[in-house]
Amino acid sequence: MAKCFSFTATRDWCYRYSFSNAGLRSSTTDLGDGTVMHVWAPKAHIQSKPTLVLIHGIGANAMWQWNDFVSPLMSRFNVYVPDLLFFGESYTTRPERSEQFQAQCVMRVMDAYGVTVMSVVGISYGGFVGYSMAAQFKERLDKLVLCCAGVCLEERHLGDNAELVIIKNAGHAINVEKPKELYKHMKSFLIDPLPPVKQGNYSNDRKTD
Repeated sequence: MAKCFSFTATRDWCYRYSFSNAGLRSSTTDLGDGTVMHVWAPKAHIQSKPTLVLIHGIGANAMWQWNDFVSPLMSRFNVYVPDLLFFGESYTTRPERSEQFQAQCVMRVMDAYGVTVMSVVGISYGGFVGYSMAAQFKERLDKLVLCCAGVCLEERHLGDNAELVIIKNAGHAINVEKPKELYKHMKSFLIDPLPPVKQGNYSNDRKTD
């Protein structure tokens, strides 16, 4: 059977080429407890440069969100771009799903690279992971930048028509096992959902009762 063209696989290949061309290499580290972390790391770590860790949000893998930023940042930083657990090539057999555990795994893989102090940029879900890194390992973070992450969001920050929904252990939302569980989490992410659709049979864009 002939293979079908995959836009996702093609885009992924382009990103891999871009990351490699920027001076990064794909590397996988076994943390020894059923956890494997994939990281794009510098081909050569330059001691005179500070270290910058870029943590992605919800998406296919880290490359899809950080591709446009890696090349410009490489001139000033030793850039490390990990795939969070259950994204890209990172995974674990352990039951933990919290951002605290994600933060610990990122820090452990940085230990494996011999990096002791770093700055962190986290976008969306990655911002929660970065915030947890700062809370747990504050002596090891030089600077922390949070992008599009409502870490400290409160009701007073919202408009009259918005509702704040708190999801405990948000990491479970990325590893749901049943469609109903995914639907429940997706409803929580949508602040202004679409109005309900009137029931009926539809054919050729015309409604028939």
